[in-house]
Amino acid sequence: MSGHDTSGHDTATTTWTTAAQATLHCLTGCAIGEVLGMVVGTATGLHNAGTVVLSIVLAFVFGYALTMRGVLRSGLSLGAALRVALAADTVSITVMEIVDNTVVVAIPGALDAQLDQWLFWGSLALSLAIAFVVTTPVNRALMRRGLGHAKVHAHH
Repeated sequence: MSGHDTSGHDTATTTWTTAAQATLHCLTGCAIGEVLGMVVGTATGLHNAGTVVLSIVLAFVFGYALTMRGVLRSGLSLGAALRVALAADTVSITVMEIVDNTVVVAIPGALDAQLDQWLFWGSLALSLAIAFVVTTPVNRALMRRGLGHAKVHAHH
């Protein structure tokens, strides 16, 4: 491997700061979907499993949409932007969703907490923070190989 992605970035020296920025970008979209899914599921009385599934689906939708928004500005077609988003974010979003939903499920009472309870919001905040910490090294490893968020850099 050459250590360079197609955008000319030196992927072999991807810093922790760069990886954290990429993870934060991904976390933003995931968090919007995750929180929205949990709020809608809880507010409508959806079963816990349904609420988790809804939050996962929305995390992927918003995560990909946030990436696509940026790469569409570079002039890519919708299909090409979707391919970049899938290549850039799938592993990162998957890791985040596994971690943050595992944390929420593991906290006693968190899935049964209501929107006006600190346990609802606190468990979500904690789960997303832990997901960020776990996913940052994953993103760094991907980016060092020219994968993951490194695929987006060619379009900025």
